[in-house]
Amino acid sequence: MSLQQQITDDIKTSMKARDKQRTSALRMVLASMKNAAVAAGRGPQGELSDDEVVKLLQTETKRRKEAAAAYRDAGRDEQAAGEEAEATIYEAYLPAQLSDDELASLVDEAIAEAGADNPSQMGQVMKAVMPKVAGRADGSLVSGMVKDRLGG
Repeated sequence: MSLQQQITDDIKTSMKARDKQRTSALRMVLASMKNAAVAAGRGPQGELSDDEVVKLLQTETKRRKEAAAAYRDAGRDEQAAGEEAEATIYEAYLPAQLSDDELASLVDEAIAEAGADNPSQMGQVMKAVMPKVAGRADGSLVSGMVKDRLGG
């Protein structure tokens, strides 16, 4: 079963369970998937690949976390909690995140492959490591680790 179909089925389940927050969050992400399918020329009923759904979920999760931080800074804790809850719902569909040790190992391999030894070669290392990470680690975390390893 595709990830998109899994989310559609989970919407039905959450509706039967009368879980309004989960239903609302999943409906929003399903609408984003339909918009992405239309933008890709597949029409509103078009299926996205699991990789496309994962990227979309990562984007939506990041948006929710940024919104939650903004709400917290503004002293609106209730809205922040709602955004964080949605982010948690979306994270359940994402692949397991890499541990720091696993990520460090991938970064070290990419540095060795690229033959990089200074911060000016960071782009080459990022180009090599990001496909290996493939949604299992945040890009800013990867970037920070590469910068640290190259002495930047």
